[in-house]
Amino acid sequence: MRTTLAMLSLFISTVAAQEPAFVRNVDPYVARVMQTFEVPGIALAIVKDGRVIVAKGYGVRTVGQSAPVDARTIFCIASNTKAFTATAIGLLVEEGKLQWDAPVTRYLPSFALSDPYVTHEITLRDLLVHRSGLGLGAGDLLWWPGATYTRKEIVQRLRFIPLATSFRSTYAYDNVLYLVAGEVIEAVSGMPWEDFIRTRILDPVGMTHTTLVNQYLSTEDRATTHASVDGHVRIVSPDTGTAMNPAGGIYACAEDMAKWMITQLDSGQTPAGKRLFSPRTTKQLWSMVTPIPIGNPAPGLEAVQPDFVGYALGFSVRDYRGYKMVSHTGGMPGFVSRVTMIPELGLGITVLTNQESGAAFNTLTNAILDAYMPGPRIDWLAVSTALNARSDSLNRAAVSSAAAARDSLSHPSLPLAKYAGTYRDAWYGDIRIAYADGRLSIAFSRTPLLSGELQHWQYDTFIARWKDRELRADAYVTFALNPDGSVDRIRMQAASPETDFSFDFQDLLLKPVAAP
Repeated sequence: MRTTLAMLSLFISTVAAQEPAFVRNVDPYVARVMQTFEVPGIALAIVKDGRVIVAKGYGVRTVGQSAPVDARTIFCIASNTKAFTATAIGLLVEEGKLQWDAPVTRYLPSFALSDPYVTHEITLRDLLVHRSGLGLGAGDLLWWPGATYTRKEIVQRLRFIPLATSFRSTYAYDNVLYLVAGEVIEAVSGMPWEDFIRTRILDPVGMTHTTLVNQYLSTEDRATTHASVDGHVRIVSPDTGTAMNPAGGIYACAEDMAKWMITQLDSGQTPAGKRLFSPRTTKQLWSMVTPIPIGNPAPGLEAVQPDFVGYALGFSVRDYRGYKMVSHTGGMPGFVSRVTMIPELGLGITVLTNQESGAAFNTLTNAILDAYMPGPRIDWLAVSTALNARSDSLNRAAVSSAAAARDSLSHPSLPLAKYAGTYRDAWYGDIRIAYADGRLSIAFSRTPLLSGELQHWQYDTFIARWKDRELRADAYVTFALNPDGSVDRIRMQAASPETDFSFDFQDLLLKPVAAP
């Protein structure tokens, strides 16, 4: 094993000598990125023209400890998993078992969304491109954070989620329809998504160290989850649910992600020369389906403003400095990552981190991209630092504005005990509000982590302060009353703009459940 690793290191070093000077000397830059954005560990993979240029780790797996990140340290790649699910669909299309534009109900007859027309018309392609009419992150509370619903239960509950827009009219990122895609894969292959991905993709590509969430904690060479909580980077609990695996459950390392990118860039041919899928599947995976509106560039990014942005099948696509870019990002508690490919250059870059800093993976990726391209240089460290500061300022201003507008002298319309009871949302299920010792508490029936105290905010609005402060997802809870003073319904929304969109509290419509 040591001899093999030494030979691999020598080969990579020899190949890297042909690359741009910045890439040959990238280590100090990675260190600066980690220091600037407080990232304990990074795994970096760069491939070019079918060759591995860099596959190595930096920093430590766990803050305060010495175990280093290396080329085989696994990180959650989160939503970068979506490309694997889309590729799995492509394999089954090539075998004639699926069709991209066939209705989902052909393969899952019980599948339904809230609109019968959409249920009838939605295709496999639609599952993968975020244009179903569901809102941003709709249904994510069925699996996040640590909800107890099974994958099949989640699929059955999607029919109760109201659509936010008309079918195929608007881009809105979702996770739950990738769970449906995983169920389709199982229905036609006879294998659970996990077994199909392992036997049909990971093993043929040679991704021998890649695993899934349920094996993460038993893997010795693994990165630990970190995040900034109350202004300090510390260890946070990982999400170990398995229901969302087809949308974000893969854990991989730099060495294996290099193999994955080589396979994608070589139109489905693995590093070992085995044909996994054909170029026609590559074309499907990388062709934009859902356009995404382009806003004004952030300060400092005018030179790289894209002309097109959209979503393909498990990948985002856009132009960057005149080249088509195929990419995706991923995020789970304590992990964020980015995979980026420039097909025309045969270039692929993966950055895996064990801290929730998108600025870190963007800074490093963009600096490497620029080293391979003509055009004006951008100081990505300076730009990302400024963008971070601007975002933090806007978020603080939003929270301060809400606090300033609060009528702190107002009182609830009802005695606190009158708000207590069981409330039900058609797609999520029950939450319970209890009264004891002069205080209200809230608990989501199928999500043990979502329990905490309800503190009065103003009028008939309270704030749910979750006991688990790592969630960083406190939420407004507003009661609407009937003329007789009874509670008619509850609506919720995140209390901070920094709350992860997968806390889709705003989609809940909670109604009182009558006592038996």
